[in-house]
This record gives sequence, structure tokens and C-alpha cells, in this order.
Amino acid sequence: MTVKPGLGVLLVVAAASAAGGQSVRDHTRLPRTTGTTVTASQAVDLTLTVTPVESRPIQTWVRTAGTLDKTGTTITAYLNSADATLVRAGQRARTFPVESRSSMYQARVTRVTAQGSGARIDVSLAGKGRENTTHYLVEIVTDRGDFLSVPNEAIIEEGTARVVYVQRPNGQYEPQQIQTGIQGELYTHIVSGVNAGDQVVTFGSFFIDSEFKLKGTAQGP
Repeated sequence: MTVKPGLGVLLVVAAASAAGGQSVRDHTRLPRTTGTTVTASQAVDLTLTVTPVESRPIQTWVRTAGTLDKTGTTITAYLNSADATLVRAGQRARTFPVESRSSMYQARVTRVTAQGSGARIDVSLAGKGRENTTHYLVEIVTDRGDFLSVPNEAIIEEGTARVVYVQRPNGQYEPQQIQTGIQGELYTHIVSGVNAGDQVVTFGSFFIDSEFKLKGTAQGP
């Protein structure tokens, strides 16, 4: 096949552009092997905080809605099969009238009865519910056990990946991809990626992440 001179130049330019674009894409997919540095004064200005990776109790909240009985003290609600496996009599709960989320009532689960693929639950309020209100939101605290974990705010999501920044010597903060398990209300179970005792950035993690990416961009391809 004969290529015209002008077309040949265009092909060369296109190939060079594609190669350049690929190198830019490779560069923006920053390797997770280097870190960024924050000075002591910057850390103070940012109120940068770190938290150890350690074993903690993880709690999740099961949320549902139910109806208050005529006595004004017991809410009946229904759970799907997944949530029903987590709920037991005696667990703490809190309830809110649908019409007023500012009115909160402490409560406990007093009965769990299998029903179909899920369960019916009775939740007893610590006091009498709001007058002339029958529909309530219910949040039940479930303890999932003790797990190696980090605070939820330490985790940065990048597509399907999850990353935390680990504090290293001399003011270095290194991104580390992690595999996670149960996500609780405050903490997330860490399956792999960091070790017990590692210090991860909590408050200020997004600043560290931005600095890391800007540093990589400034270095060029």
C-alpha cells in the first residue's frame, strides 16, 4: 500500500500523540510506592490527625420503619432476611416519629419473631411516644464483633479501590491500597493493606491525597 507524504506525517503525529497520551495516563495513575511530605507547621494549620490501626468493636445500624401501638410504648416493624439475621432481643435502638426527626426516643428490641423470609420485631420505648403519632423510624444498634479497623473518614475511595495514607518517618505520608470487610457506622474492618499499629491519616486525608496527586503531576511524565 502506498502512503501519501501528507498522510504519512499525520500518521506519525497521531502515533506520537497516542504515545504521549498513554504516558500521561500512566503518569496520572500514580504509583502507590512513594509518598508526600507535610511540614510540622502545615500539620498544625490543617489540624492533621492520625489514628492507629487497631482492633475495635464494629457496630452497624439496622434501619426500618414501624407502627406504634395504642399504649404508646411499643413499635412493631418488619425486617428483610439480611437484616433479620443481625437483630436480637435486648439490642439498643432509637426511634423517631416520621413527622419529627428532632424527637428521639431511646428503646430496646424486646422480641424477634421469624416471619416469612424475614422477621417481625417489637421495639419498646423507654417512655411514652409522641401523642397522635403512629409511624416511626427505628435504628437498631448491632454489634458485629472486634476487628482490625480504621475510622471511616480515613478511607479515600478511588473508583473500586480504597486507599488510606500511612504516616512514615520524617513527615512522609504514603498511600496504601486496602481491602476492607464490614463497614460500620464509625469504623471499617481492614482485611489487608495495613498492619496493626500503623498510623493512618483521618482528619486531613483529602489534603494529603491532593498534595500527593499534585506532586505527581508537577514531576511531569
